Amino acid sequence: MKLPPLPVFFPDATRGLIKSLDTTDIENTKTNGILVNTYHLYKDLGIDYIKDRGGIKKFMNWKGFVISDSGGFQVGSLIKMNPTKGYVNNKGAIFKPVGEKRVNLTPEKSIRFQIDLGSDMVVALDDFTDPKANYNEAKISVNRTILWAKKSKEEFEKICDQKQLAVDCRPLILGVVQGGFYQDLRKYCSEELVKIGFDGLGYGGWPINNDKTFDYESAKTIAENCPKDYLLYGLGIGMPDEIVELVKMGYSIFDCVLPTRDARHGRAYIYKDDKYEYEFLDLTKGKMMDDDRPLSDRCDCLTCRRYTRSYIAHLFKVKDFTAGRLLTIHNLRFYSTLMEKLKTTQKSY
Repeated sequence: MKLPPLPVFFPDATRGLIKSLDTTDIENTKTNGILVNTYHLYKDLGIDYIKDRGGIKKFMNWKGFVISDSGGFQVGSLIKMNPTKGYVNNKGAIFKPVGEKRVNLTPEKSIRFQIDLGSDMVVALDDFTDPKANYNEAKISVNRTILWAKKSKEEFEKICDQKQLAVDCRPLILGVVQGGFYQDLRKYCSEELVKIGFDGLGYGGWPINNDKTFDYESAKTIAENCPKDYLLYGLGIGMPDEIVELVKMGYSIFDCVLPTRDARHGRAYIYKDDKYEYEFLDLTKGKMMDDDRPLSDRCDCLTCRRYTRSYIAHLFKVKDFTAGRLLTIHNLRFYSTLMEKLKTTQKSY
C-alpha cells in the first residue's frame, strides 16, 4: 500500500464525515486523505454494518487515502481521565459511558475492525500515558502499549494470511510510542516497537508540556530511535508551526481536528507571506461585516475565489451552517497548501 506524496495532513473525519462538507468539497481542497475513528465507528455502526456496505470508502464515496486510529486515544481521554467511564487491563479496554452501550475493545478487535473498514493504514492499539502520570504509572502504560502492539501485529499478520493479501496489497501498520515526558521510556518504547516490526511509529500521548509549550523533546527521541525508512506520524498534531518543526525531524504524516473545528467557530487560517507565517482571522467579530475583501488573496479555494469576509461574517451572524462549510473548505485548503510548501523544501532539511 502506497501513501500519497509526503508530507500529508489528514483531517479527522471521525464518524466517516467532515461536518458540513461532502466528499466533493474535500476533494476540491486537494486533501488526499482522511482519518476515521475506530472507537466511534465501532460503537455507532458496528463492523457488520460497515462490511455490508463495502467498507468505509464505498460507504462515504471517498476515493482518497484512509487512516483509522486504534481507539487508544479514547482509552486515555474517556477512561483514564474519568475512570467512571470504564477501565483498562492487559486484555484491552472496557468503555461504559452512561447512557451508551458497553464497548469491549481489545488489540485484536481493533486491528480486525480497522482492516474490515478497508483502511489503507491501521494503527496498533496503545495505552495512552496520562500526562499527570508518575514514572511508575508511565512505565505501566509503556509496557501495556508494547504488549498490545505485539498482539496487534500478530492479529494483523493472521488476518493478512487468511485473506491471502500480498505484501504490496496489505494496509500499512503503525505502532504508537507512549511514555509521557520520560525520555528513557519514550526511547525504550520506540526500540521495543521496532523489534516487533511496523511500517512506522506514531507520536502518541499528550504532546504539550506543563508550561503549555509543545513537547518537541519526545518527538525527537522517537525520531532518533527508529530506522531511517520508518514513517513517522504526529498523531493529533495540527498547529502549522508544530508541523513545520516536526517535518524537519522526519515526520511526514499528521492529523488533527483543529482546522475543521476552528472553521465551525469562525476561525480562519490566513497566510501572511509566501512561506509559513500565518495569522488567525475571526469572522464572528463585528468589524468583519465591513470588510469586503476576499478571505485571503493567497488562497485559491472556492471560498476565497467567490466570497468576501463581510458575506461570511453575515452568515455567521445569522447562524447559517453555510458559514461553517465555507470556512472549513478554506482551512483545509490552507493545510493542503502547507503540505505543498513543505514538499518543495523537505529535501533541504
